[in-house]
Amino acid sequence: MLRQSLSQKMIQKLSPQQIQLMKLLQIPTATLDQRIKEELEVNPALEESEDYDEVFDINEEEIREGETKEEENFELDDYLSDYIDDDPTLYKLKGDYFIDDEEKAAPIAVSTSFHEHLGQQLGMMEFDNPTEELVARQIIGSIDEDGYLRREPEALVDDLLFTQNIEVEPEIIYNQLAKIQKLEPVGIGARDLQESLIIQLDAKFEFETDSAKLKIKGIAHKILDKYFNEFSKKHYNRLKRSLGLSDSELKDAIDEILKLNPKPASAFANGSAKNRVNQYVVPDFIITNRDGELDLTLNNKNAPDLRISDQYVDILKGYKDNTQGRRSTKQEKEAVMFIKQKIDSAKWFIDAIKQRQETLHNTMYTIMQYQEDFFRSGDERRLKPMILKDIAEITGLDISTVSRVANSKFVQTEFGTKRLKDFFSESIQTTSGEEVSTLEVKNILREVISREHKRKPLSDEKLKDILQEKGYNIARRTVAKYREQLNIPVARLRKEL
Repeated sequence: MLRQSLSQKMIQKLSPQQIQLMKLLQIPTATLDQRIKEELEVNPALEESEDYDEVFDINEEEIREGETKEEENFELDDYLSDYIDDDPTLYKLKGDYFIDDEEKAAPIAVSTSFHEHLGQQLGMMEFDNPTEELVARQIIGSIDEDGYLRREPEALVDDLLFTQNIEVEPEIIYNQLAKIQKLEPVGIGARDLQESLIIQLDAKFEFETDSAKLKIKGIAHKILDKYFNEFSKKHYNRLKRSLGLSDSELKDAIDEILKLNPKPASAFANGSAKNRVNQYVVPDFIITNRDGELDLTLNNKNAPDLRISDQYVDILKGYKDNTQGRRSTKQEKEAVMFIKQKIDSAKWFIDAIKQRQETLHNTMYTIMQYQEDFFRSGDERRLKPMILKDIAEITGLDISTVSRVANSKFVQTEFGTKRLKDFFSESIQTTSGEEVSTLEVKNILREVISREHKRKPLSDEKLKDILQEKGYNIARRTVAKYREQLNIPVARLRKEL
């Protein structure tokens, strides 16, 4: 049985400008210019301003009035009069917190990519037939950014059949792979770490004649080939017993292995299969200490100034002059409404950019004030515990807004460029009842481990005792968690001979 009923619901709907602002908040300075270029391409009413000195103060009340006016009560002539008198060509983007930088282009590191480097070497190789070269190029294209061939050679047979319509035997794949594994950087094209290290070791001692060094190489080769599991887990006593080695012999062999590169492609300048060219971090904020006063500015590099196109306003003025004393046609009204929509969209975008900069500045200024001790000294131990809620309460912003600001943003300080989200941390209580940042505890933990005796590395239990002696009330499982967050392995894997 169907029934109809009326009900009231409170639903928060975001305006297009609010949605646009949230998206813009997430964009770092490094990619903001690209987003602006995209908007310039789709909206002809928006253009780059050539006059950077004029500043237009946004009349928020007039904008809201224009947005809330209902379409059925819209009077075109009245709108045009008010709109033209307001002169939208003065609507420009210019913030109070920007750094004017005449050099708009960010520095770019241009170099040959890892795969291009392999391709150049491939061009100097000799092949018996064109099929072998196609196979070799397919193999190179399948090597990942670390230098490994993750796909099985048998799978490459199917790849060649589907992409090149070439049917080959697995033997041809293996033959070409053996040639590629001799290219530079040494160790590329291996199926796993074990194979890569063996390739590098053999290449290093290929022309060695010294018998003592060849003996060390032989031991290292046997460790990698027959006892790789014991080596990777640092079961050194088991290796000594199995191979009948002295401490010095095992140490020399292990030292040779540790000189090899576990990611052979990283030795190359660009290292990445994805041709990562830009290796620079563009800071979103810059904090300087001017005679004891911290000064915060937004980095406006690469972001062009924006304005409303005066050509579109001229069209509106021309329409108003041409329609005086007569009724507008349907086509004329549609044309004017289209222009109005584009101009309003441009104004919304400029306003969203300005709101973005103001929100970024207010949030970063609050963080700077909250962590003033750090920005003056550069000592990470002076960072206070700080969570998103702390900044949200001071700024009056929503926690999600603060999160969007902190994500993927960087601040340049006198002590280096820092990731904004690294300033946020939970607190831990000392034995005296004082609350300190977990960042402080992690830094001390890292320092203690760096000073440990590498032949007898400290266990998590020992680390807990040391931290407690320093006054930090911490459990062993918390030490293990912080150690893992610092990418520090367990004591057994930190052991050295």
